[in-house]
Parts: sequence; C-alpha cells; structure tokens
Amino acid sequence: MNFELTALPLSDINSDLEIVFVINKDDSHHFVQDTLLLKKAGFEAGQDETCLLVGEDRLYVGADTLTSTAIRTAAASAIRALKGTAYKSLKVATYTNKGCSYTLRAMVEGFILGAYSFNTYKSKKKKNPIKHITVSLEEYADFTLEIEKASEAIHKAQIIADATNFTRDIVNTTPDDCYPEVMATIAEEMAQQTGLHCKVLKPKELRKEKMQTLLAVARASRHKPRVIHLSHKPKDAKCVVTLVGKGLTYDSGGLSLKPADFMVTMKSDKSGGSAVIGIMKAVAEMNLPVEVHGFVGAVENMIGGDAYKPDDVLVAKNGKTIEIRNTDAEGRLVLADTLCYAQQEVKADYIFDFATLTGASVVAVGNYTSSVMGNNKEMQALVVKEAHNAGELATALDFNRYLRKTIKSEIADICNISNTRYGGAITAGMFLSEFIDEDHAEKWAHIDIAGPAFVEHIWGENPHGASGAGVRMMVKLIENLAADKSHK
Repeated sequence: MNFELTALPLSDINSDLEIVFVINKDDSHHFVQDTLLLKKAGFEAGQDETCLLVGEDRLYVGADTLTSTAIRTAAASAIRALKGTAYKSLKVATYTNKGCSYTLRAMVEGFILGAYSFNTYKSKKKKNPIKHITVSLEEYADFTLEIEKASEAIHKAQIIADATNFTRDIVNTTPDDCYPEVMATIAEEMAQQTGLHCKVLKPKELRKEKMQTLLAVARASRHKPRVIHLSHKPKDAKCVVTLVGKGLTYDSGGLSLKPADFMVTMKSDKSGGSAVIGIMKAVAEMNLPVEVHGFVGAVENMIGGDAYKPDDVLVAKNGKTIEIRNTDAEGRLVLADTLCYAQQEVKADYIFDFATLTGASVVAVGNYTSSVMGNNKEMQALVVKEAHNAGELATALDFNRYLRKTIKSEIADICNISNTRYGGAITAGMFLSEFIDEDHAEKWAHIDIAGPAFVEHIWGENPHGASGAGVRMMVKLIENLAADKSHK
C-alpha cells in the first residue's frame, strides 16, 4: 500500500474512490448532496459504521471524535469495507484534532492495520484491493497543517504499522513452520535489512551461560532453543532501553499437559518475543536516538522421555533454585534466565518484558487489555500512558506482600506456580521480580499481553488472530524517551 501526500484539494485529485470521515455524526462539512442517499441507506454515522455509495464512488465512515483511537479504528473499518470491491486507489482529506498531526498518523496506521490479512495457508489468497492512497492537506475543519509535519506523521505511521504487521505474521505462523531456529533466522534477516546487530546463542552457549531453566523447558523438543540479542546503538544515545520477550514457539504444557482445547492457538505463545523483534525493526527504521536491546528466549515446550518434570528443582542463571510444581508455568522459567542474561549484558535505564504469561491476566482484565506490573509505580504508569497514546489498552496490577507468600517453596528458593488459583497474573509477575537485580529493580516493568496478543475475532484495528500487541505502545514510549530533554 503506497501513500502520497499532496497540497492539491480533493476535487483536483484523480482516484477511484473517496473516503469521508463523519465526525460525531456531523456531516455539515462533507458532501451535503449525499445526505439523502445516506439516509436511504440507513447510515447513522456511528463509530466504525460504513456506507459505500457505489454510484458516487464515495465511502462514508463514522467516528465519534477526532481522537487518534477513534480515527484509527474508523480507518481500519473503512479499508476492510472495500475488501472484495474493484477499487484500487482512494483519496482522503486530512483530519486533525485542532491541527495536531497525531490524528493523521492514526488514520494511516488504521488503513495499514485494517488492510492486514494472513493468507499464507490459503490456497486462494485474497488481499485488500487498495494499492494507492492519496492524502490531501485539505483539512476538513480548515486548520493548516505543514507538509513537513504531515509527511513525518505518515512516514512514522507506515513504519510502526508495518512493524506491527510483521509481528502479526510471525505470531500467526504455525509451530511446524516457526520454531526457535526459524525465529532466530527471522531476527537475523531483519537485522541485516535494517542495520541492527544480531547475536544468537545456541545450546552450547546457553549451557556456558548457565541458563539451565530455559534449557530444561526446551529439553523434550526436537527443536533446540535459541536466545536472540538484537541491538540498536546510535551515537549520542539519550538513554538505554532493554526489551525481553517470551518466545515459546509452541507450548503443549509439557508433562502438565494442557487440555486439547487449550492447545489450539498456542502458536501465539511466541507473541512477546515476536513483539520484541517487531519493536526493534521499527526502532531501527526510525533510527531513534536511544540505545535499544532486544532479547528473545525462543523455546518449544513439548513432552517426551527427556521432559522436565513436576517435583524437579532447577537452578536459574542467577543461582536461585526453583521448585517445579507445574510444567505449564514454563514461560516464567524461560524469562527468568533471559532476564538474567539481558541484565548481565546490558546495564539499562529501562527494562521491559513482554509475555503471553498467564490466562489469569485475561480473567482479570479481559481479552483486549495488557496487564502492567513491577516494583515501581511510575514505571507502570509510564507504560499505561504510552499504551493508551498509541491506541493499545493497558492497566496496572499491583504487587502485594500477601501474594508473595503464595510462591514460597519449602524445598527451594521459590516455586514456579502459586499455591492459590487467585491473582495468578500478579504472582507470575512477582516470580519474575526474583530475577531482576538490584540495579534494575526500580527500572523494570512486566507487561502481560496474554489478552490482546491473539483474539479469534476482529476488534478495532486488529484482525482475527495475532494483533501485534506491544509494538505500538513500546515504540511510542521509546519515541518519547528520545524526545525527552531531561535525558543525557
């Protein structure tokens, strides 16, 4: 999908179709001549509601407000409505919130994210027909937007949306086609294309690094584990950010075998690691003046004669012993070692981990929201704020000393699962906190994306399947760190 920005008014642009956003059910600024046709069609201009006037070659879409969130989902709905049509190009005016370019950026993101489809395994592949979009600087409310700012907004939107779709592709790929070695290859190829440095640790190096909990989870799989380290190191970086992702390319539950229904969609257990790869892609392409490191623990959790077992005691990289009471609580074991390795390799100003860690997070906050935890409320608030600014939903879940008692072990330093079914997202986060060193304790936030990472229906700008959760929120956060003058 190509975008062209022009100062020409809409009336002078040749295109197959025009898209018109109707804001807060007010069409006074848009084609009064179509009012009767819209009424006949029953168009009420509700949020994300569309109406295609084929005879006029215009598509109307409703948006409740001019906020980025409303415009983004409306744009996604509009582009989806054109699937199956013969239109190949469209034109659209600029919509800004009192001249702010964020709404333009959100509109472009919405078009790209809404046009996404995963057709790899379809014998007949259908793609959105729109190939070219012309954006006019003609602003619906007569605000003036500088062409340089508009161009920058569109450019950033393309990078971020493309990185999100790149992440979606990795997550949606089946476990037989995307196992740890493949995930490492994807990262290496992306790094080569974007100028990132990529280091991949194989089992021999993992043993040398004493990453025994990660290796234990991987033991029963025919696919050997990998730890991926991507790095973006610009000159005069404002600060250092470390990202860590859970990359379970498939999770059977191990010997604590999942019920059959719960094994379906477990290809999505690599969503955290995939998000880290997608974030690094966007950071590199935007060339942000922040040093960013991405670490991914890529592992497959299977069953077999060599599987790790409930009642085992494993030793993590930082020397802490872990009593295993459930082999399906494996993601936190992979993250424990990967977090330790990441902190050993990089002394960061901020450290964030992403994981589809617990079903308990989905129970707590629903399918569409990420849970944010950590030792520092300011860090939690920072993630929640930038998630909302980027169009993702997130909320903070607080640690407390009473739940910490539930992961104590009588025979080891800590147990890999709580002794209560309640507060499981929080106890998993508190488990991870045991593997954050003193230097990073106040700089760390854990982001459980189990809810939004993979949903089996369309919602907002997101398709059936992988959403790319985490990418937009973290790129937005790193963008703001890059612009923060208080950093060195």
